[in-house]
Amino acid sequence: METITSRTNPLCVHLRKLASSGAYRKETGEFLCDSPKLLREAVQWGAEVTAVLFTEGAELPELPGTARAVWVPEGVMKSVSPMETPQGVVFTCRMRDAAPPEALAPGRYLALDGVQDPGNVGTILRTADAFRWPVFLLPGCADCYNPKTLRAGMGVHFRTQVWRCTLEELALLAKPVGLPMYASALMENTADVRDVDLTRCILIVGSEGRGVSREALALCDKTVKIPMAEHCESLNAAAAAAVLLWEAARADA
Repeated sequence: METITSRTNPLCVHLRKLASSGAYRKETGEFLCDSPKLLREAVQWGAEVTAVLFTEGAELPELPGTARAVWVPEGVMKSVSPMETPQGVVFTCRMRDAAPPEALAPGRYLALDGVQDPGNVGTILRTADAFRWPVFLLPGCADCYNPKTLRAGMGVHFRTQVWRCTLEELALLAKPVGLPMYASALMENTADVRDVDLTRCILIVGSEGRGVSREALALCDKTVKIPMAEHCESLNAAAAAAVLLWEAARADA
């Protein structure tokens, strides 16, 4: 075990940059998490934990031998934690490969199109994991490894695969296995989601503001809607995804 007492220590500088810069995370292939719970999830699911900083009294799981364990005082913890009230543990992990697979198996998949809010992305990832929908992040989505995304995901990043690809790449993956592409959007021919077979498809959910992009709509076979009161125009992206995925699960029962 090491001890670090300086906020300017190179490791502390590295952690602050991981918390604040998506470009730096991509460059280094690492990301920063905060909280004992996320650390337990990371260890349980075999994530490649590289360094753990902790304060007095923090409860740690048994760490992999390759992880660097470092005790720090409260002041140093506050300087590196992305949370306003640190929970006594921050740690770094290696990113998983986000390249899309060469081929898809028949089934159902969720794609996020330009969902920019990190909390919404994390919440949707957590919901998709609960209902066993693999997820594609299309261009314009929030960074999967943003600290806010990680907190909202509650450990989903360690136990499920998330892919990044372009819309064109997604369409090419869908074609060989005959997966229809559906978009959550309101148009003249939009179908009630309760009347749509979601057992095998790629379902696209759009951003909070502009919805599914025109480019994605042009490639989709159908648009689906969630029935709601006439005075309501839309739902939050995370809420909409939860309703759609629940409807698919309900139809399976």
